[in-house]
Amino acid sequence: MENQIQEILFNPVVGKIATIFIGLIIIWIVIKSIQKNFFSKIQDNDNRYRAKKISSFIGYLLTFVLLTVVFSDKLGGLTVALGVAGAGIAFALQEVIASFAGWIAIVFGSFYKSGDRVQLGGIKGDVMDIGVLRTTIMETGQWVDGDLYNGRIVLIANSFVFKEPVFNYSGDFPFLWDEIKIPIQYGSNYDKTTEILLEVGNAIAGELTNTSKKKWEELQNKFRLEDAQTEPMVSLVANDNWVEFTLRYVVSYKKRRATKTALFTKLLKAIEATNGEIKFASATFHLVETPEFNVNIKSK
Repeated sequence: MENQIQEILFNPVVGKIATIFIGLIIIWIVIKSIQKNFFSKIQDNDNRYRAKKISSFIGYLLTFVLLTVVFSDKLGGLTVALGVAGAGIAFALQEVIASFAGWIAIVFGSFYKSGDRVQLGGIKGDVMDIGVLRTTIMETGQWVDGDLYNGRIVLIANSFVFKEPVFNYSGDFPFLWDEIKIPIQYGSNYDKTTEILLEVGNAIAGELTNTSKKKWEELQNKFRLEDAQTEPMVSLVANDNWVEFTLRYVVSYKKRRATKTALFTKLLKAIEATNGEIKFASATFHLVETPEFNVNIKSK
């Protein structure tokens, strides 16, 4: 019995298993300790999230290295077989490899970060988590109007960043240009209409003018962009039925619907207060009458 115990204790396989077990405990105690004592003190949420993700990846990498070192003597005769098997595995797991490469591109290429509003593969929403293989998004839109959450959580493979455009609504410039259109009857006071639209635009969306202007100037310092107007502006075009006024303004990417509601509410009240000087237009139809015919019948 004693000899059997000694054989087990001095068995090389048992020793390697014990080494792996102890090594894994040390690796993950160190990783978790760093995350708890150091990374938890990082004030910025994005940097703290990214630091924890990278440290976890380093933990998995060290685990793989530990397993390789411990069993390195067993791998010598399998080099050729592993090479052939590796080629087959790489082909079978090409989507997984592409997703992992996509994760590296996302983390270090500034495609987007956690909390950004993006559109990936036709799915629009806020980024909840960026995993090694997939990005988790809380979806907006679809059967819900506006930019509101619909409650559906979508997992998208990171490889999409190499296949389709990535739309980021909240990157270096977290604002959008939006506009509303107002149909006004012919014969209305056009100057007063323009004045009302500008007043309402500045009252509701004008506070973002200076902030968005500074952000745009920062973009101009980084990229080749022309100067853009961030102040509310009004334009008009005449068509067959009415004069169409357009109010263009800058809005936060998360407040498009609320801002548009506030603008329409204030505009309706302001135009109704003109007592008919400005009138809204609607589709009209003009019925063309049948022309008169004079028929003379002569008898022979």
